[in-house]
Amino acid sequence: MTRVKSKRRMGGRAERVAARSAPPVINPCPPGQVGGQYRPLSESEIRAIYGTALRLLEDLGMGDVPEILEKQLIAHGAKKNDRGRIVFPASMVEGIITNAAMIFTLHGRDPARSIEVGGDKVYFGTGGAAVQTLDLDMQVYRPSTLRDLYDFTRLQDTLTNVSWFTRCCVATDVPRVIDLDVNTAYALLRGTTKPVATSFTVAETIAPIVKMFDMALGADGAFSKRPFVKAHISPVISPMRFGEDAVEVALECMKHNIPISCITAAQSGATAPATLAGFLAQSLAETLGSLIMVNVFEPGYPMVFSNWPLVIDLRSGAFCGGGGEISVLNAASAQISNWLGLPSGVASSMTDAKAIDAQYGMEKGISALAAGLAGGNLIYESSGMTASLLGVSFEAFLLDDEMHSHIYRVLRGVEVSDETLGYDTICAAVLGVGHFLGEKNTLGAMERDYFYPSLADRDDPRTWAEKGGTDAWSRARERVRDILANHEPEYVEASVDRDIREAFNILL
Repeated sequence: MTRVKSKRRMGGRAERVAARSAPPVINPCPPGQVGGQYRPLSESEIRAIYGTALRLLEDLGMGDVPEILEKQLIAHGAKKNDRGRIVFPASMVEGIITNAAMIFTLHGRDPARSIEVGGDKVYFGTGGAAVQTLDLDMQVYRPSTLRDLYDFTRLQDTLTNVSWFTRCCVATDVPRVIDLDVNTAYALLRGTTKPVATSFTVAETIAPIVKMFDMALGADGAFSKRPFVKAHISPVISPMRFGEDAVEVALECMKHNIPISCITAAQSGATAPATLAGFLAQSLAETLGSLIMVNVFEPGYPMVFSNWPLVIDLRSGAFCGGGGEISVLNAASAQISNWLGLPSGVASSMTDAKAIDAQYGMEKGISALAAGLAGGNLIYESSGMTASLLGVSFEAFLLDDEMHSHIYRVLRGVEVSDETLGYDTICAAVLGVGHFLGEKNTLGAMERDYFYPSLADRDDPRTWAEKGGTDAWSRARERVRDILANHEPEYVEASVDRDIREAFNILL
């Protein structure tokens, strides 16, 4: 009897301790927090950059304009100059901006997972086209596979802070273009009901993939009525010209009502000026070129204004995914896009680190926090990417998800009210027991205001050593193994899956 009573006392205390240390039921830092607190540019600086962008479009214009686009642009007020370039009067550009989509819904197949893009809300998501995966067991990089893509899809399906999932790696084991695009789309379809995004290699793959989505939804035309996939397209190639294949892809996406992220990815000192202000002016002009392209065909079409400044190391020409320059450039880009009232897309967390180490954490933390504070509506590349976008890591998905909770908590800020000021609580504690432990005010704040990480370690050194002295990378690895072993979503019914496999060359 004594042993039983002792065990019950110990168990009860352990349960109370566990309850105090467990994550609260209330999420104190959900996605969709308000950004815009960080403004690297003044109002006059934004106007100078915008004015230069308008001058570039009016005086220099865009080159390599496909014929179908050229006719539509000229019909809407653009002109062809004596160099064969299409130039845009400032009034035409500003009219396009006024009539462009400001806010739209990015649908999930599960309506509860849909998000509203635009305004002042911030969401972290993914991007990238990594060709290498950091192997979970060997801890070395190897070519990414279709199975990797599916595993990443179902892994992120469990993560709160990945608000939409863009395919993060390329299935290098699928060589044929049509098979690559179809199987990439199938992996997304099967692995999650969140909003998803992908790239289409050529326009010809889009209609068959939309047919596959209709089959999954159970009716012809169902996907176009409520599209749960957006396309990542780069119709403008820096400096200041269109890419014909990408324009064709964009126009085909629009036929099927697929929302698009038109991504400009100029590189400082290479395809855009090395000066940060000059870079922002040219990159803004190029992204406006994409906006014009979309809106002369369909005003108000859902497009994310994805102006992604990229930086190179001017000593070597290597792409730099992490650092102060790329952080401030993407923050400034978000600020400018939001000033224009357009749904903004920027990038973060594009670390150059290969290992999950101090460089990884520093570069990701700086760039992700800057993008969030600046108010980027959709922050791409923010989960899982390593090695300057050449690599992707399973463990990084979990570590980045925890980082994003901290960032959302920063964005949430401090709520000030009579209740949170707690005047009476302070008086009672000072004149009473002399501490705030056990106070109703404290317990309420514990559940409402504080985020409790599960991967970051907060033990004292001795306790940490007694528990095995593991690092966050190791803890994340074990969590990934557990998720992949147990989370096998069945988002495509067996009968539908059989029909899809009969109609398409599904390799997964």
